Amino acid sequence: MLIAFMADVHANRQAFSACLDHAREKGAQRYVLLGDYAGYGADPAWTVAKVMELVEGGANAVLGNHDAAVGTPDDRMREEARTAIDWTRGQLGAEERRFLANLPLIDTGPGQLYVHADASAPEKWTYVLTVEEASRSLRSTEAQITFCGHTHRPALFSVTALSKMTAFVPFTDVSIPLHGLRRWQVVVGSVGQPRDGIPAAAYAMFDTDKKEITFLRVPYDIEGAAAAIRKARLPQFFAERLFAGR
Repeated sequence: MLIAFMADVHANRQAFSACLDHAREKGAQRYVLLGDYAGYGADPAWTVAKVMELVEGGANAVLGNHDAAVGTPDDRMREEARTAIDWTRGQLGAEERRFLANLPLIDTGPGQLYVHADASAPEKWTYVLTVEEASRSLRSTEAQITFCGHTHRPALFSVTALSKMTAFVPFTDVSIPLHGLRRWQVVVGSVGQPRDGIPAAAYAMFDTDKKEITFLRVPYDIEGAAAAIRKARLPQFFAERLFAGR
């Protein structure tokens, strides 16, 4: 089975549409959505409705920190992010807000764990950027593969039976075998706001039969996404950073 993993959509309709189309063309049979459907972008209602539709069709979805902030304001967020969430709150209907409020922090599949951030304390929204952070996340679960987002940067970590950690930035469109003798932390990157210097939307595809992960990039209508942000009078920074992937 081919499973498409997508995180950090951030109300970017153009990027999410492009990734969903790309995944369908690649033969995706299932979807796992790793949080942060809201925030930053100009199309939160459409995005959350699309996530709801996918979940109704069998997709897994977990809560992200921006989604949680829709219901409970988070003072740890930067001022611009809080501005976007305040605006987002007014764009979502009761059904969409209720859906976000009821999302789990963690979900699971066969040998897999799905979470937005660090699995050891998902409610703290800690980034998994370093070997130490990946090790802490992996020690908290018995799953062979933990999938997360939150950093907006694709990455892959593993730990051997002797607790030796590895880390690397994966190449795009190259299948990587996830050997069963290791345990893995897969950070899938961001659909709606990449921050690794590459503007194209990011997601990952996992082949459960071959046990291979492939990190993918998808060009999308950045001009359209940025124009929508400007039209909504959200902070201009959110539009500008899309072009740089920062």
